Amino acid sequence: MADDACLFLLPERHPRLGAALSAVGELDCAESPAVLGWLHAHGTPASSERVRIVPAGSEVLIPEEAERLPVPLSEEETLRVEHACAPASLTDMESELLSFRDTTHDWQSLVHRALTAGVPAPRIAQLTGLDPRDIVQAVGD
Repeated sequence: MADDACLFLLPERHPRLGAALSAVGELDCAESPAVLGWLHAHGTPASSERVRIVPAGSEVLIPEEAERLPVPLSEEETLRVEHACAPASLTDMESELLSFRDTTHDWQSLVHRALTAGVPAPRIAQLTGLDPRDIVQAVGD
């Protein structure tokens, strides 16, 4: 085992820090009695988005009030955790924004086609996250 990382429970309504334990893949330590007992004591499953991990040296990112547990990682596991915790590059974020724009471009036409196909407006709102008032307005345009 190379370095100690730190598991922590992200407090409610707190910005996402570190990486979700479930996002880094399987870690040997995740099945250890210490980690399983810690998760059980907090009534939180390992798959919860609140169970976060940061690599060694990043403990300063953990909120003071967060419950934490140091865990050992192999060199390969440390690399995976570091990669999962790395911020997205600016170009990656811009690509996501362009994809969002392309996805939402001409959404009114999509709503109209869905309504014409027989999908009820409440179901369209549920599936798309659109405000039902926007759906009604799109039909009126």
